[in-house]
Amino acid sequence: MSLAGAPRDRFRIAHNWTTLASKHDALHPTEAYQATLDLLPQFIWLGATRDQRYEDIKTVQTLAVDAALAAILSSNYSLALEWLEHARCIVWNQSLMLRSPLDQLRSSHPSLATRLQNVADRLHTAGSDSRESRAPSSSTTPEQVAQEHRRLAKEYNGLLSEARALPGFEDFLRPLKLHRLVDAAQSGPIVVINCHEDRCDALVISPRQTVVNHIPLANFNGRKAQSACSELRIFVDDTIHMERGTERRPQADAGEEPGFEVVLASLWYDVVKPILDFFGYAESIPLGDLPHITWCPTGAMTFLPLHAAGDYDQPQSRVFNYVISSYTPTLTALLESTPCSLSQDTRVLAIGQAATPGHTPLPGTTLEIARVRNCTEGKAAYTQLMDEAATTTTVLNEMEQHDWVHLVCHAHQNVGNATESGFFLHNGVLDLASINRRSLKGKGLAYLSACQTATGDEELADEAVHLASGMLMAGYTSVIATMWSVHDEDAPGVATAVYSQLMEDGKLGNGEAGRALHHAVAELRDNIGEDQFVRWVPFIHIGS
Repeated sequence: MSLAGAPRDRFRIAHNWTTLASKHDALHPTEAYQATLDLLPQFIWLGATRDQRYEDIKTVQTLAVDAALAAILSSNYSLALEWLEHARCIVWNQSLMLRSPLDQLRSSHPSLATRLQNVADRLHTAGSDSRESRAPSSSTTPEQVAQEHRRLAKEYNGLLSEARALPGFEDFLRPLKLHRLVDAAQSGPIVVINCHEDRCDALVISPRQTVVNHIPLANFNGRKAQSACSELRIFVDDTIHMERGTERRPQADAGEEPGFEVVLASLWYDVVKPILDFFGYAESIPLGDLPHITWCPTGAMTFLPLHAAGDYDQPQSRVFNYVISSYTPTLTALLESTPCSLSQDTRVLAIGQAATPGHTPLPGTTLEIARVRNCTEGKAAYTQLMDEAATTTTVLNEMEQHDWVHLVCHAHQNVGNATESGFFLHNGVLDLASINRRSLKGKGLAYLSACQTATGDEELADEAVHLASGMLMAGYTSVIATMWSVHDEDAPGVATAVYSQLMEDGKLGNGEAGRALHHAVAELRDNIGEDQFVRWVPFIHIGS
């Protein structure tokens, strides 16, 4: 098939080819998808604003799972995994590419590396879509700003081509291949779930293995996932207000409502248990440490609590009996992690907003911050910023100087513009765009004790546009967040248990935060009853 023409037109032609080829094998579906994915960077172009790129992604939002299914149907599981990594979290991957270290190129071609780094830095700032970076100076117009952005993107692509023409740099900053992606499985297996409208499949990579295993999930599909999301949303909305600290409406106990249990049972029998059976994990409850699974769901599955799957009417039928669960938006996010040991030089920053202007009070804030301070005392360097001392500029400056950050405040998920999602501080919103402009690479734990920090955008399910993933993108390797607002009285206890365990472990970056949260939530569940799903299910760990 001819793919001549302007880049965006070529992409649309190739994409139309995939639509036809997915219905007729004679039209070579894998070849069609490969051509389309090769053109994807020209359609989701660095020269466009982040807003525009997200709008373009919405027009092809099922491309990744469609392509992966074509590869799965041809039994090419490695290709399916590579395509899912390449065609999901696109804007995130572009941001990571712009901030990738150029050490190897610099050692042999320092001049080219310097030019590329300079353009990448300017392009990253231009594409941040924050109010600060978008605002033209008095001597420039918005159109001139946009023209400069496009010019930088063209220059960057030209320098990339120049680098890739050099011997040994043919794959420089190209999408990662399987031999590199498998290195993400360090603390335990990673399960990538391709959630297509018609069927679901799990692709598994395990530590010290180079093969991708395939587990068909014949009884689940994207339609069921979407229905389950709707069920949970209705139930959560009817049970609590969506902001931590607000007074709850009188409601029946969560355990009296069957909707949640039905969803969790379906996830158990149709998704999680077949995967545990594949590993042999569900044969008996382990006596020692539980194995660790990192879930990497796609599509509507990204909004479902796989870590809470279970038949709560049957004994020993809960996922947490057998494994510790973490999540990751991509495999690449785990590759960025470097395990580290804690010491008295590790710097922990705690930020508390008990009474943010314009928002309801958070009465548990002072207690939670005090407990974090007590847990870290004598084991790490500790700083706290409370109430009016926690301004946006001060917090950003201190985040650069500290290794961990703990935020107790209201938060906001901006569905229209993900980079304007942020945390409500005393003098305004600390948004993701501002955080991403700071140098936070190689940071440790970000504990987001705020509402809706892992709530995504249904129209951008595979872009991980929530605060938790934004902190991963900014450079934190491990994030504890919530799928919806938590009860103010529960948060201090969970935080205390997490920090106590981490301080005792003395390390982070190889599943320790996931294990600490697993045990902390188990304590909460024992105290309130496992049928109080709305209270214990929202706590999740993302990253290493």
